[in-house]
Amino acid sequence: MFGKRFHSFSNQIRLNSTMTRKTPLALPRLPVPDLHQTLSRYLASLEPLLLQDEARGGAPYQSAYDLRVKWAGEFASGVGQVCQERLQALDRASPNNWLNDNFWINKAYLEWRAPLIVNSNWWLAFHDDNQIPESALVGETSNSRAGITFWQVRRAAWLVHRTLQFKSRLDTQEIHPETTRTGIWLRDSTSKMFNIARIPKQHCDILSTPPSPSSPSSHKLLLMIHNWFYTVTVTRPTSDPARPELIPVREIETQIHGVVLDVERRLADGERAVPIGILSADQRDLWAANLEHLLSLSVINQKTHEVISHSLMGLSLEHTTYSCAPSVLPGPPSSFSDPPQSILDAHLHTIRSTPLNASNRFFDKPYTVIVDPSARAGATGEHSSCDALVPSIVAEFGIVEGIDSQVFGTSDEVFSDDKPTSGWERLDWVVDDKVKRQCLEATGRANAIMEDSDDSVLWFRGYGTDWMKGIAQLAPDAYIQMALQLAWYKTRGEFTATYETVLTRMFKHGRTETLRTLTRDSMRWVLSMVDPHSSTHTRHLYLRRAIQTHSQLTREAATGKGIDRHLLGLRLLLRPLNGERAALFEDDLFERSSQWKLSTSGLSAGHLFRGTGYVSLLHSYHNSQAICRFGAGYEDGYGINYLAAPEMIKFGIESKFASPLTSTTKFKVAIVEALDEMKEVCFSEEDVMPKNHFPSNL
Repeated sequence: MFGKRFHSFSNQIRLNSTMTRKTPLALPRLPVPDLHQTLSRYLASLEPLLLQDEARGGAPYQSAYDLRVKWAGEFASGVGQVCQERLQALDRASPNNWLNDNFWINKAYLEWRAPLIVNSNWWLAFHDDNQIPESALVGETSNSRAGITFWQVRRAAWLVHRTLQFKSRLDTQEIHPETTRTGIWLRDSTSKMFNIARIPKQHCDILSTPPSPSSPSSHKLLLMIHNWFYTVTVTRPTSDPARPELIPVREIETQIHGVVLDVERRLADGERAVPIGILSADQRDLWAANLEHLLSLSVINQKTHEVISHSLMGLSLEHTTYSCAPSVLPGPPSSFSDPPQSILDAHLHTIRSTPLNASNRFFDKPYTVIVDPSARAGATGEHSSCDALVPSIVAEFGIVEGIDSQVFGTSDEVFSDDKPTSGWERLDWVVDDKVKRQCLEATGRANAIMEDSDDSVLWFRGYGTDWMKGIAQLAPDAYIQMALQLAWYKTRGEFTATYETVLTRMFKHGRTETLRTLTRDSMRWVLSMVDPHSSTHTRHLYLRRAIQTHSQLTREAATGKGIDRHLLGLRLLLRPLNGERAALFEDDLFERSSQWKLSTSGLSAGHLFRGTGYVSLLHSYHNSQAICRFGAGYEDGYGINYLAAPEMIKFGIESKFASPLTSTTKFKVAIVEALDEMKEVCFSEEDVMPKNHFPSNL
């Protein structure tokens, strides 16, 4: 099944390279939304929360709603109109758009002080490469050096080479040319994945400046093994500095092999690395202070950090294989094969980071490939420079074709003792006792974050997008969002503000917008599903209406008519020192309506991925900050990403063990129940029964 989809993906790449136009396209600017439309849509988003408050004994719905209408009207006719005019003037003065040029990257990412690990960095777990022998995949090999195996190195070299092939073909417009909207968006976004890094600073981080194409660092791969840092040369300069030559994959493998042997010798000599990488997993102000201290110790450290920042991308080779104990989960009948749940979760945790490998990372890099001794692979990255869909597209190209052993020139599955002396080099750090102490403390803090992270993968096998579109005739993304609404209510007995990511990539330098999934229509449908007196016909009608409303909100968000980015811009342009105030923003419901305890995002069909963790955006208008993370945005909430394929849906779910109100296991069960009940509603309405029922992998 996967082979056919790989072939289809490759055909699409070739098709995109031939469907070109002579005239390059220009993307339109992100519009400043109409103030009155934004306020009207904002008020509509409050309705389910006000109805819930009334049902719990709070203020009557109508009087509470009328009060918010009054505040919105005062804002629109007063200081809100002033802020709107300021926003429009700012847009006219901005080279690309009012949001991204002025607010977005700082408010959404760089001002956030929480550690990147679990909280922010995205991850993708790749499917196994079927060209690798089964014995290697299950770890039955003695063919390793310093805990690094032959097939681990080979797959790592292949994935790096394929990733940089994609970059090269995109740079030369062989694929996705700038004569297409996708080409413009993808080339601009992908350019921010390579040769840069996030740099910690007090209060607000910055992004490094990309190196000159003639800089030696621009041709290097950052390689991490046993917590040591190395560089490996993967491209060569040409007569055109902007178009370097990608070196053959066999040479990349040879150079990685050389680093492995160097690590083996260092370990044999009793040397152990100071785990500097774990500092990048720490709270951002602490990391900023520690980096400043590191750089003050030696020019060697300054050079090392500069090379890391300027390197093309990262590669982490693990010397341990992480495993999870099999567990028996309660709930609906489930299949634990192909692959077992413990294998899925172990793979997930390996890429996310575990106490065994978190220090073998540099969390500030936008794209790092990870491969463990059993050749399980994935990628992770810092999120501020581009949205996670972009690296997922790059990753798909990297894994769509399995390893071609013929290009390596040998089928011998052995390490040679010949260590190449060129093409790689050590990146050393000069440290003192303070640095060593800080590494220990940072390790403890990172371990606490990972140990509190209750994350798992759910492969729902009952049906997928083909059934939703073909039989139920409902929009798949909206359908899945309704399932999450029902699952939340089943486990909590209440409703919550819900975030879903919508891309605004149709606009120049567009990033994302918020879709507020909780609506009056979704609330009405959920309540009908838990009401034993509600008929199937009523439930089906309410479901269709809720999905129609959700689809309309999706279109509005994608076309620059969303409300949350606009409200953020308006609030940031208030001048409180001049006495400007707005009751609209001081309302506790304004903040509560953007407390995304259910933070969600869909990615792609995910044919090539076992699972994913995707950063969702969480606004806190109370302090004018926007927060990005994959993990649960609140201690008593969930962070969820999903991959909707024709015949199944894969969910990545994260919550916190510390909260007695959440349980990833229970929420997985609730999702399966919700999806099964929704299918029954659709079948009963059509008076059709399914011919087959397939269990879900919890």
